[in-house]
Amino acid sequence: MNRFVDKTGIRYFAFLLIILAGVSPCRALSIVTGPYLQNPSGTSMTVMWITDRKCTSWVEYGAGDSLDQRAFNSRHGLIDADQTIHRVTIEGLSPGKKYAYRICSKEILKFEPYKVAYGQTVAGDVHTFKTLCGNRESISFIVLNDIHERDDMFETLMKLAAADPYDLVFLNGDILGHIEDEPQIIDHVLRPCFEFFAREIPFVYVRGNHETRGKFARMLPDYVTTPGGRYYYSFDHGPVHFIVMDSGEDKDDTSKEYSGLADFDRYRDEQTMWLEREIRTKASRKAPFRIVLVHMPHRQSKDWHGIDDLYNKWRPLFNKGKIDLMISGHTHRYAVVEPEEKVHNYPVIIGGGPGVGEATVIRVNAEHGKLEVTMTRDDGEIVGRYESD
Repeated sequence: MNRFVDKTGIRYFAFLLIILAGVSPCRALSIVTGPYLQNPSGTSMTVMWITDRKCTSWVEYGAGDSLDQRAFNSRHGLIDADQTIHRVTIEGLSPGKKYAYRICSKEILKFEPYKVAYGQTVAGDVHTFKTLCGNRESISFIVLNDIHERDDMFETLMKLAAADPYDLVFLNGDILGHIEDEPQIIDHVLRPCFEFFAREIPFVYVRGNHETRGKFARMLPDYVTTPGGRYYYSFDHGPVHFIVMDSGEDKDDTSKEYSGLADFDRYRDEQTMWLEREIRTKASRKAPFRIVLVHMPHRQSKDWHGIDDLYNKWRPLFNKGKIDLMISGHTHRYAVVEPEEKVHNYPVIIGGGPGVGEATVIRVNAEHGKLEVTMTRDDGEIVGRYESD
């Protein structure tokens, strides 16, 4: 019996099997996308990123240029581990202050009850962010809507917006179409945001009706962070009290397109009860400006159930709450709708659609007791203006 074994051949055969299986034995741990900033406040900032393998992760940060502190996410006494989507909220910060940070992830090779084997560690570049501040007298923010996965249009609009600084970016719905998988969210939202601004400026995701569709739509909250994990909430920055609402779908819940899986009428009722309380809060009543971000505009249609439902339920409350400005999208027709007494006592700015010659970026400057709105089309032409009295 021949006992000789060609070990070189065995190693080569094993290596070939690994390659055929799509796994490289020398492949380095990598960051798929991120960091991107979420859920800003005066005392906290959430940092998110995605790795190509399961890790435990943390953020190194500090005031100024220092990275002398560390933050990680833990729940019920356990630090997050063995996952690819990473979400770390840095708390205890000071309002209106600049911080440096970088993300770090350590690969987990084996996860046993009493022993965890770690692999590589990867660290991102150093970036900075500023916390929100209620005492600032002026702020600027921009709004994009209805991109519908047109990455070229996203780039065009962000380059137009880069002419002047801004503090926040609102993605006001239908940045995506129906959501089928994770790569779609990465390729058409997270990576473009990271490349253009989100490493240092947070974005606020306002859900559109197209982002309620598709088998992966229910996973979208895994990739964005909102207060309380809801798509409707409020927060303050400078002189503005922001109210973010989720308008849901445009058709009736029983429409055949939803296959019996829609419950938006009751969801809008839930938001109505919240809005009734929200407009009575001190933050809302005392703010110099109250601005609503919602995907579908509050204009009676008589054809689209969802639009009419929110028009009937929310419009009276917005009038009662003395809203100063509403910014919407959905129609793919940009417009500046002046206030109409006893109908909507506030202007409604409606952004455009995804096509060439109809896409827009909206800029709002709140300063010196005045709101200034400029809507710029993708060719650089200003197609809408509004100034408060």
